[in-house]
This record gives sequence, structure tokens and C-alpha cells, in this order.
Amino acid sequence: MGFVDQVSIHVAAGNGGKGCMSFRREKYIEKGGPDGGDGGAGGSVYLRADSRLQTLVDFRYRARFQAEHGKSGQGSQCTGRSGEDLIIPVPLGTNIFIENEPTILADLVTEEQCICVAQGGKGGAGNIRFKSSVNRAPRQFGHGELGESVQLRLELKLLADVGLIGLPNAGKSSFIRSISAATPKVADYPFTTLSPCLGMVRLDVLRQYVVADIPGLIEGAAAGVGLGHDFLRHISRCHVLCHVVDISSADEDAIFLDYAQILQELAAYDAALLAKPRVLLLNKMDCLEPSKLQAVKSALQSRIQADTRFAPPITMIAISALNVTTVQAVKTQLWTFCHPDEV
Repeated sequence: MGFVDQVSIHVAAGNGGKGCMSFRREKYIEKGGPDGGDGGAGGSVYLRADSRLQTLVDFRYRARFQAEHGKSGQGSQCTGRSGEDLIIPVPLGTNIFIENEPTILADLVTEEQCICVAQGGKGGAGNIRFKSSVNRAPRQFGHGELGESVQLRLELKLLADVGLIGLPNAGKSSFIRSISAATPKVADYPFTTLSPCLGMVRLDVLRQYVVADIPGLIEGAAAGVGLGHDFLRHISRCHVLCHVVDISSADEDAIFLDYAQILQELAAYDAALLAKPRVLLLNKMDCLEPSKLQAVKSALQSRIQADTRFAPPITMIAISALNVTTVQAVKTQLWTFCHPDEV
């Protein structure tokens, strides 16, 4: 099934147990009276963040969840057993919505963060609850409340420090393979990456961060062209966007158009993404002679500074995803951009 980041599920809390109608029947007690116990409460349904989960794929095979019902009360004022709560684990970064409603119920971003999405019903009252001076032998009892039932929409937004963006075949997957232990597929055709991929970058014991590689974007992605824009939600939490551009063509106009095209798609999806710090990686520098590389960098820098539509990147670095030396320098710089207070 692979990577799944959107699902709809139905959850139902348990119903409250029925109260008991009972009367004492004991030897040597002349007038026993009512002694029916209350019904137990129904179990509630909770969603809890679990870092061991990476996708919502499990909900493709099970989309309905029911908590346990409360048990009925018994005589001798015995209260029925309450139904057990149902706790459903979800990945970190899961957004919870009521189906067909835009308002978010919760954003689970910390380990074991929990939210009740369906409250169990209260147990019904036993007939002893209805005893009074004018009703000494009540035959009334409560049937218990129904538990809440709701249709939910779950959306996963990956928790990553750095998000890789760029056109198909720009070299994003090769770059994340070179800086982390992630192993996304790499091939010489577009849309090799079909789902987001996370990679942990470790500089040393104390310095590490997470990079997210999303599928390549093309013109019209915000309108659903290619793989569309659905995966862009996974970079909405990133501290820094790493924009990878292929400069192997050495065509300054084409390179700038590739650069601007991605930013236009980000703006069409969510203008807030453009407010994030961006690092521009000029990939495949090994395809150019040093003099040509410098000319391309200078021309691109001038055009970016002159373009008033988008804020310029915080830095521009020429790299080769296959060159260990250039990649190592970028790894360190990205960490400083993600953790400016720790530099």
C-alpha cells in the first residue's frame, strides 16, 4: 500500500449500561425496598500520537472503531462495569478533522499527545435512585445514554526540519541519499519519487535533523497536474526549504525559469510557504567547467535579486549530490539554519 497520508475513519464510543430494577428479598427484613444498581459508563475513543508509526496505512484496512459498551447494573446496588476506553495510535504530525468540516480538532505533534474524539455514554440509573418518601417501590430505571459517534478525516503532515523541493529529476533523491541513510529510488525518468521520504541527518551525537524529500513539482501542480500538490502539506512544518535546481544544461534562462516555476506553485498552494527561509542548491555542478559554473551562478544571482515577486534565498550553493566534499558542507549549513540559536 505504501505511503498513506489521508484517510477517513468512523469512531463510536460505547453506550452506557442499563440501570437495574431490583428489590431486596432477605430473611427477617420485613420491607426490603429497591436495590437496583446503576449501569456502567460506555468507553470513550481517544487518538494518541505514536512516534513508531510513519503513515496512516493501517486505517486503509480498518476504518471503523467501536469502544466497549457499559455493562448493566445488578441487584444489591451493584454498579455495572464501565466499558474500556479505546485508544487509537496515529503518527506524529496527524491533523484531526470532522469529515467535511474545515476546522481542525487537534494537531498531534508530541509523543503520547492525546485527544478524546468520542465520549462514552453515561450509565442508566438503577431503581434505587428513584426512591422517595412518596415512591417507596419505584419501578423506574435508566436505559443509559448513547455514546458519541463521529466520522473523522485524518491528514498527516510529516515532522521535518528541512523540506526538499524542486522539479522532477533535479536531484533531490540523490541529495537525501548522500546526506542520510534514506534510500529513495533514483532513476533517469521523471517522478521516480512517488511519495514523501524522510531522512535523518547526523552530524554528531548532539547535532541531527530530519529532511523530507517530496515528489517533484511541475507547472500546474497546484491545479492537480502531475502528482498534484497534495504532498506539499508535508513541508508546511519545515523550518527551512531546500530548493534543488538542475544546472547541468548551463542555460541561464532555463535555469531561472525552473527556479521561478517552483516558487509559483508554492505561492498557488500556500503563500505562507514562501515566507520560510530558503536555501538554493545548484545541483550537478560537476557537469560544468569552473568558468561556466561561475558565470551561471553570477547570472542567476542577478536575476533572482532583480525578481521582486519572491524573496531571495538566504544562500545559494553549488553542489554535486555525488561529491562528498560539497555535500558535507551543505549538511552543516542546513543544521545552522534549522537551529540558529544553537550555533
